[in-house]
Amino acid sequence: MSHLDRAEVQKVAHLARLNLTPEEEIAFTTQLGSILDYFEQLSGLDTEGVAPTTRAIELSNVLRADELQPTVDREAMLQEAPAPEGDFFRVPQILGGED
Repeated sequence: MSHLDRAEVQKVAHLARLNLTPEEEIAFTTQLGSILDYFEQLSGLDTEGVAPTTRAIELSNVLRADELQPTVDREAMLQEAPAPEGDFFRVPQILGGED
């Protein structure tokens, strides 16, 4: 069983740039101690012959095929624009403007 004390939690909090309240220090001492205990249990498991993995379940490509789709009519889109200019959308200038 791992014994983590409050001073170690304070050191970790300092390294992580966290400002913990005294109540949080006490809570984290218990929680981090439990996490370390669990890692000790895991380190005791026999993993001989177990292939390393990056995830517990296999994932496959979930992207759809790239297919040509009809687009919205240009005139209909331009009618919805607040300030169309010919075949284009007029937008406010954001770079290089004079103050």
